[in-house]
Amino acid sequence: MTELVAETSETPTAVAEEPETPLGRGYVRTTGSLSRRMILIAAAWILLLLTGGGFALDRVLSSAITRNFDDQLEYVLTALIVSAEIGPDGEVVFNREPADQRFLEPYSGLYWQVSTRGREDFPSRSLWDRRLSFGSQHTDLGIHSYDSVQFNAEKLRILERDVKLPGSPLRWRFQVAQTREGLDAQINALRRTLVRSFVLLGLGLIIMAALQTFYGLWPLRKVREEIARMRAGKSRQIERAMPIEVAPMVEELNGLIAHNERQAEEARRHAGNLAHALKTPLTVIMNAATAQADDLGETVVREARTMRRQVDHHLARARAVGRRGSAHSRADVWPSLESVERAVARLYRHVRIDIAGSKTLQVHVERQDLDEMLGNLIENAAKYGGGSVFVTVGQHSGFVEFLIEDDGMGIPEEQRVRIFDRGVRLDSGKPGTGLGMAIVRDVAEIYEGTVSLEESEDLGGLLVRLRLPAAN
Repeated sequence: MTELVAETSETPTAVAEEPETPLGRGYVRTTGSLSRRMILIAAAWILLLLTGGGFALDRVLSSAITRNFDDQLEYVLTALIVSAEIGPDGEVVFNREPADQRFLEPYSGLYWQVSTRGREDFPSRSLWDRRLSFGSQHTDLGIHSYDSVQFNAEKLRILERDVKLPGSPLRWRFQVAQTREGLDAQINALRRTLVRSFVLLGLGLIIMAALQTFYGLWPLRKVREEIARMRAGKSRQIERAMPIEVAPMVEELNGLIAHNERQAEEARRHAGNLAHALKTPLTVIMNAATAQADDLGETVVREARTMRRQVDHHLARARAVGRRGSAHSRADVWPSLESVERAVARLYRHVRIDIAGSKTLQVHVERQDLDEMLGNLIENAAKYGGGSVFVTVGQHSGFVEFLIEDDGMGIPEEQRVRIFDRGVRLDSGKPGTGLGMAIVRDVAEIYEGTVSLEESEDLGGLLVRLRLPAAN
């Protein structure tokens, strides 16, 4: 509705030129490899768990082996205590000698000794000329086990216990000692087995994580291949089946591609509309200049003003496309209807315009674009109707619905689709550019709305049904 657009100044609208972006593949900033990052995280976590688990398992198994070793020594210690008694001279004697032959072999690695304060130590033959240290500073009423390095060339595991034998006022300390060589050999063999097993397990888990990462990220490589196919013009969207986790991203990407295609089509359509709108004024100017008409200056000014309005209008359409994020656009319906009604009533004073409906409705549309659509439709109804225009507004299924009815001749059903093409005018006897209905359709589609033509049952003329997304 170019006649209803307020002219604020005669100065052409300045358009900021955006810097040209070079075509082709651009450089993308990266933050490292996603695969490498996932593998490193998995490897670090695996190593941490295996190290902690290996240390705990080593402690448990080493303690179990040591406890089993101590149990054997405790059996020997208990057998010594049970077979010990006090002889006639007050010394300890055994009524039954220990059965292990190593107690008789010098430096065999298995020893026993009975000691007390003020008496000579009673050692096994295997100790030969050595003695187990006897500390009288503490009392071992229970079994006490510990490691000793009192023999420099031999590490010992010692179990001892203090016992008061019948018939003796003294407390005797019974000690059994055995070299740790066998115990340490078992623990070292166990640790070697654990280290080898855990290293193999860690390598296997890291390889598995790498394979899992490679296989799990494989669909992203497929997406890249599909995008390359689109760049090469071999396809219009990603059609290959994707995993559930990647499918939403692919759907959004296909939606973005479709969105860009629609914007490109809208840009082509707006360019065509602008070219068609400028063609007639330029032809008038050229004809006037060729004929050297007396009113050439007035003609140039008039047609230039018309061309400027067309340029401003299509720049507004371009801005509407840029404001496509309708969630941020909001306009009150009733003030826009009243404003358009007053403007059209001043142009067509013989036409009666009635509006009815809810006064609190809002739409997800910019106010300027809402005025443009309603202005075109109501002006057309006033221009081509018989003198009565009735506008009804209501809300249905998430949309605000505008019904613009007139009492004119209407439009035949076979021509209702054609009327939305740019430049099409069914009544060439009245002024206009043939862009009004095409503009309404284009802007409505920008905001995901619709416009359709029907026959008015009440007034008998044309009924235009405009549906726009509701904001309340």
